[in-house]
Amino acid sequence: MNRFFYTASIRMLAPALMAWMGLRARRAGGDWQVLSGARFGYYKDQAAPPRAPVWVHAVSLGETRAAHPLVRALLDQGETVLLTHMTVTGREEGAKAFAAEIEQGRLIQQWLPYDFPGSVRRFLAHYRPCAGVIIEREVWPNLLAAARRQGVPMMLASARFSEHALAASLRAGSVMREAYRSFRLVYAQSLADAQRLEQAGAQGVRVSGNLKFDVDLPQDKIARGRRFASDLSRRIVVIASTRETEDMDFADAIAHYLRREREHGNELHSPILFALIPRHPQRFDDAAAYLDKLGLRHVRRSALLMQGDSSSSAVQACRDVDVLLGDTLGEMYWYYALARVAIVAGSFQPLGGQNFIEASAIGVPVIVGPHTRNFEQAVQDALHAGAALRAATPSAALQQAVELVDAPARHHKMSDAGLHWVQMHEGAVVRVLSGLAGIRAARLSDS
Repeated sequence: MNRFFYTASIRMLAPALMAWMGLRARRAGGDWQVLSGARFGYYKDQAAPPRAPVWVHAVSLGETRAAHPLVRALLDQGETVLLTHMTVTGREEGAKAFAAEIEQGRLIQQWLPYDFPGSVRRFLAHYRPCAGVIIEREVWPNLLAAARRQGVPMMLASARFSEHALAASLRAGSVMREAYRSFRLVYAQSLADAQRLEQAGAQGVRVSGNLKFDVDLPQDKIARGRRFASDLSRRIVVIASTRETEDMDFADAIAHYLRREREHGNELHSPILFALIPRHPQRFDDAAAYLDKLGLRHVRRSALLMQGDSSSSAVQACRDVDVLLGDTLGEMYWYYALARVAIVAGSFQPLGGQNFIEASAIGVPVIVGPHTRNFEQAVQDALHAGAALRAATPSAALQQAVELVDAPARHHKMSDAGLHWVQMHEGAVVRVLSGLAGIRAARLSDS
């Protein structure tokens, strides 16, 4: 398929695509502005930035978190940053992380327009970015073609590219080969990613590592989480970023574990508190209802915040419950700071896994499931370094976590291994910044 037929196809399918986006927005909640002018490149009431920004595209929540250290470094260099998203969760995360810079006008948030030729042309003409950086994925043929025509050098950073993605790209034909060739520079997370990207048509591919290793640790959240855990004096296992049926699978595993403990008369001996944190807000109420159905005593994090973040009443509310339900966004470091062990979900169903590096960065031993294609190289490295374990099922992961909680020497060894492993992989931001400076300099010399 060439770009002409690609464009004809998306125009023909536009009503169905808009309906799908609307359905997704309704399920997810939040203000997606599916049919807003910005989604089509119209900015009637918005002035163009006074200076050309560096444009960073982070499609959703995970990519926005990955982009944090890069965006922060650009802002520290005095750049104006245009940060775009496709989902509400990504936009909300960016708004929280860079609230001060948005207020100062140093960072602009916007929706990425749909990949219609006119939409992307108007977007680039309005914002006039000096360069563009796409985080991890989201390669849109018309967007990249418009950037090439308007002389905007584009980079793909921290790119991950699975065998499945390569097969899909090759099936699409010349439209995707042309898109990947449009990048002036591509930084891949691993050598395997780089090799697959070259097969897809990308040129100038280098290996930078994963931006997620260059984490900017929010020390205030970590300190508050550790203080809360210390005041509570309970062993805590965090089950983070559950998706689809994983909420129920882990709730079932918790119920089974607690029933077994009570049958053996162990319920009075410092019972473990499980923190269950669904990844998407639309799952919060369903998870609470399922915990009720199983008879698991629980309290919501939002209820604790209403009582005062680290107040004595909030701590007391967690003393006699089985589960702390994480129904807030932007607090993952707080949850990880509570944890003796973190089970990072999204990997117990064939969903590709979620970022576990944040837990390792603060010294929390990690357990992942069998489905980790989105982070496969990182998972293999962490397993080899002794920073992580893999479990086949939620119940097996829960059993591993419980055993690790009660093994201080093993826990300490894994904690140190995680800290060291993250430190050994830092530096992706510096490499990406260097490459960005290079393609910007080349643009100036070409003009």
